Amino acid sequence: MKESHLFLGFCFTFMMFTAIEAIPEGVYVTDLPGFQGAFPSKHYSGYVEIDTERYLFYYFVVSERKPKDDPVVLWLNGGPGCSSFDGFVNEHGPFNFEIGKPHGSQPTLHLNPYSWSKVSNIIYLDSPLGVGFSYSKDKTKYATGDHITAIHTHKFLVMWFKLYPEFVNNPFYIAGESYAGVYIPTLATEIIQGIALYQGYMVGNGKAVPDLAFDTDVKLHFMLGMGLIPYDLFEDIQVSCKNDYNQDKCHFNLNKVAKIVDGMNKYNTLEPCYHPPKENEISTSMSLLVKNRTVDLKDFASLWTNSKGVDDCLNDDAATTWLNNPLVRKAIHAEPVDKIGLWAIVSENILNNYQKYAGSMIPYHKQLTTAGYRALLYSGDHDMVVPFTGTHRWIKSLGYDIVDDWRPWIVNGQVAGFLEGYDHGLTFLTIKGAGHRVPYNKPQEALHFYSRWLDQKPI
Repeated sequence: MKESHLFLGFCFTFMMFTAIEAIPEGVYVTDLPGFQGAFPSKHYSGYVEIDTERYLFYYFVVSERKPKDDPVVLWLNGGPGCSSFDGFVNEHGPFNFEIGKPHGSQPTLHLNPYSWSKVSNIIYLDSPLGVGFSYSKDKTKYATGDHITAIHTHKFLVMWFKLYPEFVNNPFYIAGESYAGVYIPTLATEIIQGIALYQGYMVGNGKAVPDLAFDTDVKLHFMLGMGLIPYDLFEDIQVSCKNDYNQDKCHFNLNKVAKIVDGMNKYNTLEPCYHPPKENEISTSMSLLVKNRTVDLKDFASLWTNSKGVDDCLNDDAATTWLNNPLVRKAIHAEPVDKIGLWAIVSENILNNYQKYAGSMIPYHKQLTTAGYRALLYSGDHDMVVPFTGTHRWIKSLGYDIVDDWRPWIVNGQVAGFLEGYDHGLTFLTIKGAGHRVPYNKPQEALHFYSRWLDQKPI
């Protein structure tokens, strides 16, 4: 456990304030369209100006338990380019959203019994710049990448704690999923320079290793284990692609795999797609690949999302309808559509302007965990995009001793998944039956491991 108390690199003359009322005016959320009743805790949202042209948007939910003592958690969705309102609306926010009827009408909001705000103060941040409600006056500033994103988010946190000084002494964690597997370790290496009581991080189905051969191999093992491809094809690939993925026979076999799973919900193989492909559209992309003998691993990897990087299988209607309602945007202090454009679950501002140059995250994890920061790496076991097989493999490559042997963990008397604990405070956890977005599929189980881990109790 990290003992040193790392505070912000400057002195807060008003840190002695402890009342929530010390928070500045203009950010308090008093009501939300679609919800009737009292909020279970206080909500705040608005912009942090990181320079004269760039503004990052956040929504802050105060803990329903003990705000002054509970951890502050920064939540980041992945992409790159996904808005963290995906987490707010679809995963572990304070509300469940019931899509309106007829289609396209405003959603109804109900309290979420498994919200992560039950046990923590949580910040949903739209990052990097240009994602969700975050924006720049100069749109050329949307060109960004891994390291710049980490620097901007670190700057946001420094300024956020200045605006909310009553939380500066709370334990602080970072959490996220998918490409946040890159956001989080790179950000963590920035903030250990001195911000709040940083304790550690958790990553769900997180990207960590950029090597396409590694990525392909772990996906193949996953698909074999899940019964999605036959053993004979798997064996053929092991032979034809051995030491060289650029052979024609290897390409042919990989194309056969991709054709088999084309049209599936690759984010959760147990579930159908909300926007299912039409019968004559299935394998259209694969028909081109099969004819093209210059196929490489990038073509194979590109099949896990559509051309815009959006999960077509996810029902994002409620979030899109609600967050583009002018009354909602006014209630949460977000800029209107005519100024920053429509909210989208994945921002086109980022899709073609993001540079992935941080490399492997394994050295980052090694540095952070050996320095004493806690880490929880969790995986829904039916995610084909970032399968648990890959996460478990690269964790094993760290060479850490096992201190908690592979075992089931239990919720309501049922096996919820499996856990393996390592020295240096690192835990690997699977969630049975969950996909890429664990709290979306298994909200009760997600709150269970989240709260136990934050409270430093055995899961």
